[in-house]
Amino acid sequence: MDQFPIALIVIIFFTISFLSSAIKVLREYERGVVFRLGRLIAAKGPGLILLIPVIDKMVKVSLRTVVLDVPPQDIITHDNVSVKVNAVVYFRVLEPDKAIVQVENYLAATSQISQTTLRSVCGQSELDDLLSQRDKINQKLQQIIDAQTEPWGVKVTNVEVKQIDLPQEMQRAMAKQAEAERERRSKVIAAEGEFQASQKLSDAAKILSDQPSALTLRYLQTLREIASDKNSTTIFPVPIDLLRPFMNAAAKEISASKDA
Repeated sequence: MDQFPIALIVIIFFTISFLSSAIKVLREYERGVVFRLGRLIAAKGPGLILLIPVIDKMVKVSLRTVVLDVPPQDIITHDNVSVKVNAVVYFRVLEPDKAIVQVENYLAATSQISQTTLRSVCGQSELDDLLSQRDKINQKLQQIIDAQTEPWGVKVTNVEVKQIDLPQEMQRAMAKQAEAERERRSKVIAAEGEFQASQKLSDAAKILSDQPSALTLRYLQTLREIASDKNSTTIFPVPIDLLRPFMNAAAKEISASKDA
């Protein structure tokens, strides 16, 4: 009679162990790669999964997007500039069976292939391209890494270069270059302004030469502006064109008096 409760406890223990190894519940973002006696059966899930204890083995795989931080890599660009570049890779598993069977550790493999590809692509580019054409570099990295991880059932959705660390000497050289470029632009703008002003003055001189009355009006306007100042004494030249009518009239009167 005393052995009956012990046997019952043993039966209950083995029953619970059997059920726990036979029944698996997978979440919506999980898949179970099932092996039966070492052979791949299928990728199952989500929901309730029934396994044959001892015979079936299951490996869980997450289908969520993984954010992989690529550590800084020492790179020598195509124009022989030493920089440090780090990036971030976004990928997810599309085929769980391949991710388990085709590669030992798809996370580590994707990390290593991302590092080598980052060094290769950035090493083939010049520094100006790394700084100004980052979108093209990101797209090229994504295409290369995705092509290499496709046999593993891994899809690389996006690659972003996070930071490019330049040596102090290169930063000072780029600052001097930017300052020289701004100075060049200011000189070009000033020269263009002088050229446009000279063109306008040339056009105005042509108009005034064709219209003497316009020159007279302009002269009188200038005198008015000078007279509006608070100077007590103003000395200005009188053009001969203004006095010529009076001189002609005086000459006529003199000649008329001589004839009389």
